Amino acid sequence: MKKTWLAKYPPGVPHEIDTGDYASLVALCEAAWTSFPDKHAFGNFSSYLTYTELDRLSGAFAAYLQHDVQVRPGDRVAIMMPNTLQYPVAMLGILRAGGVVVNTNPQYTPRELRHQLVDSGVQCIVVFQNMLATVHEIIGDTAIRTVITTELGDLFPFPKSLIFDRAARHGRAKFTGAFDVEVSSFNEVLKLGAKVTLDPPIMEPDDLAFLQYTGGTTGVSKGTMLSHGNLVANVLQVTAWFSDSVEAGREIVITALPLYHIYALTVNCFSFLHLGGMNYLITDPRDTTRFIKELSRVPFTAITGVNTLFSALLAHEKIVEVDFSHLKYASGGGMAIQPSVATAWESLTGKIIAEGYGLTEASPVVCVNPFDIENFTSSIGLPVPSTECKIVKDDGNEAAVGEPGELYVRGPQVMRGYWERPQETAEVLDKNGWLHTGDIALVRNDDYFQIVDRKKDMILVSGFNVYPNEIEDVATSHPGVDDAAAIGIADDKTAEAVKLIVVRNDPDLSAAELTAHCREQLTAYKVPRYIEFVDQLPKSDIGKILRRTVKERFGGAT
Repeated sequence: MKKTWLAKYPPGVPHEIDTGDYASLVALCEAAWTSFPDKHAFGNFSSYLTYTELDRLSGAFAAYLQHDVQVRPGDRVAIMMPNTLQYPVAMLGILRAGGVVVNTNPQYTPRELRHQLVDSGVQCIVVFQNMLATVHEIIGDTAIRTVITTELGDLFPFPKSLIFDRAARHGRAKFTGAFDVEVSSFNEVLKLGAKVTLDPPIMEPDDLAFLQYTGGTTGVSKGTMLSHGNLVANVLQVTAWFSDSVEAGREIVITALPLYHIYALTVNCFSFLHLGGMNYLITDPRDTTRFIKELSRVPFTAITGVNTLFSALLAHEKIVEVDFSHLKYASGGGMAIQPSVATAWESLTGKIIAEGYGLTEASPVVCVNPFDIENFTSSIGLPVPSTECKIVKDDGNEAAVGEPGELYVRGPQVMRGYWERPQETAEVLDKNGWLHTGDIALVRNDDYFQIVDRKKDMILVSGFNVYPNEIEDVATSHPGVDDAAAIGIADDKTAEAVKLIVVRNDPDLSAAELTAHCREQLTAYKVPRYIEFVDQLPKSDIGKILRRTVKERFGGAT
């Protein structure tokens, strides 16, 4: 492949990265807390954990898992919580015990959670107190034998911990159910773990670190197998990209995207740990007023986000009061950054949003724009070090410059495959190590890559993947629905919104009733925003819904 993009690399960025210094994510973090013991690693609501404290607490958590829960290398442990100080402690504790982290969206419905926990074979879950009822509803269908509960203020000093715990519970009915498995509180676990000694398992780059669940065209969420080597490689690729513009031990990144999402996990959590920086965690970025208050308290040097996050900040009247004088770079991904949002952000902060591209199967970062670009490019930039990209046409030949085709990716950050799904793995990961992304892209005349469309039927809502078949399965489970097709339609705030086209067998079925049915079984961003009733759906001779035709006919917001 002709690597014309190599000539465009920013000054100081190597063409290749060397992962030899770190056999695992644990080794990478151990180097950080040795080098930056007294620096803040994480902050949340003006409370902080130093690198030394992170080492001590995650070690105690790991020791508890190893001794009391009998977690062995390769065992899966789930985390179900928003961005709190407990997340990195639990996550690193699982890894240090040799376990595999299964990140779980705290907003999952019982149906969604059941599939993920059963599929992964999780035996232990760390869950935010507010989500206990959901876990309780489905735990009998899983292999879970230990539940560890946590509240917002668990790692805050007293009485701040009490105040924040009460605030987090406000307006929510107290969970009173009983579990048939062992249940322990987070702080109790830390105390017990501190009394025993961790026996660190030997870790190799090929060892599994995360089962990061992502959807598929079948609508069934699949566990992407990401190894320690995959994540270490991507962290080194990301940090090499902006190595000339950072100061070790001095950077502060605003982490508003959820750490259970692969973007924030790699780009924020691990990359800034490697740099000795601080992740300042935003627990609920949807509360924009509180979010901006937190921004005003922190001299942050970096921020990552999706288009909807930047747009929401820009729309708030108080954003002009935030001090952006320390900001060095802003990074956008997960969904396309709209030019109008990029222009407004640059006008406000003086910094351009460096847009990038990635996917869960690549840990996730594949391409990034240089941080010193003079203008917003509306492209995904250039492949990060040690990464090959090519555009392949339907006939299997490589596309010429400016010619669209499917984007293929190869590099050390590419997944091992899908958990216990060899056939689906083979469909996207060929024998030569190329990951077939399903995204349609092209190489521009300036050698930058640009996404054109998606080969898959996936709908992208605020950076989250939504798969039509899952929405359709839920919709057609309603007795009043005969058939349904889900499509994505353009939306100014979320890039795309879900629209459901429905053939009903009950003429009295209303859009409101069907929406309520979907809301019971789907996370909020998956719930159809628009519903249109029709007499029939366009289908092929064998009865397959013709999605492209559906989108052409019903792609409006009516």
